[in-house]
Amino acid sequence: MQGLWLEDKQLQHRTDLPLPQPQADEALVRVRQAGICNTDLELIKGYYPYTGILGHEFVGQVDQGPAHLQGKRVVGEINAACGNCDYCRRHLSTHCEQRSVLGIVNRHGAFAEYLTLPIANLHPVPDHLSDQVVTFTEPLAAALEIQEQIAISPSHRVLVVGDGKLGQLVAQTLALTGCQLLVVGRHAEKLHNLSVRNIATGFEPDLNAQLRSFDIAVECTGNPQGFDLARKALRPRGTLVLKSTYAEHLTIDAAAIVVDELTVLGSRCGPFAKALDLLDQSAVDVTSLIQTTFPLSQGIKAFEVAQQRGTQKVLLSIND
Repeated sequence: MQGLWLEDKQLQHRTDLPLPQPQADEALVRVRQAGICNTDLELIKGYYPYTGILGHEFVGQVDQGPAHLQGKRVVGEINAACGNCDYCRRHLSTHCEQRSVLGIVNRHGAFAEYLTLPIANLHPVPDHLSDQVVTFTEPLAAALEIQEQIAISPSHRVLVVGDGKLGQLVAQTLALTGCQLLVVGRHAEKLHNLSVRNIATGFEPDLNAQLRSFDIAVECTGNPQGFDLARKALRPRGTLVLKSTYAEHLTIDAAAIVVDELTVLGSRCGPFAKALDLLDQSAVDVTSLIQTTFPLSQGIKAFEVAQQRGTQKVLLSIND
């Protein structure tokens, strides 16, 4: 089969990859569409020493699996856990120390014609939702994880730093809480996507007058400048939420975090069922985030476009 193979920070389009063979508790999924995210780009830079097929945002069709899923379109949670360790017993399977992670850790990913995942990881998708829309299930679930970790109410002043793909999804999900939300970024056209949804926006320099006034700041840029801005925006005892993966090490002002008694919260994978519900209700807009779509055979070109500054979501059409 064909797929995009990463090895030694080099991405290749290959046509000689073996068809994956599902284990007893797994399904074989024919991938229909997949999305390139910043984690994929960071893996190419060396964020984690991964060798294999990239990709973890996808929608596909079950070719081999239980009868109730045969032929169904599905999305899939990316962490395949052991089910037996202390973390799994505590319902923290995304932190299972024996887990594999689709397209990231010890499991070939979605930028290929087929993938395998545990049956328990798969979620059927509503028939009326397009492949383009449900491809966003995984990043939308990641955005919703913030609300799984901390309670956000209309009384909270919340800042999102970053107007990229993840920042826009985080902003849309936070807006549903009724909080006093502001999104700052660098791109007028991206901020406009949020403004039309009645979300307050501004450019990063505009934030100077509002430093040390937010209860919660969510950093979605993945760069040191974004981290520093989010930290400075918080009032004492505020919460700094980190949604980005960083290929490079950060230099932080630890003294400021201690003196202001800030809470720093890492936030990663989230609830797929809730994400699908929001998509089903059209409560968030994801189609405006799509930049372009390439066939899998042009996957290298797709990554070149995705790596360009300011690019929105680039999709790969695989077996649709």
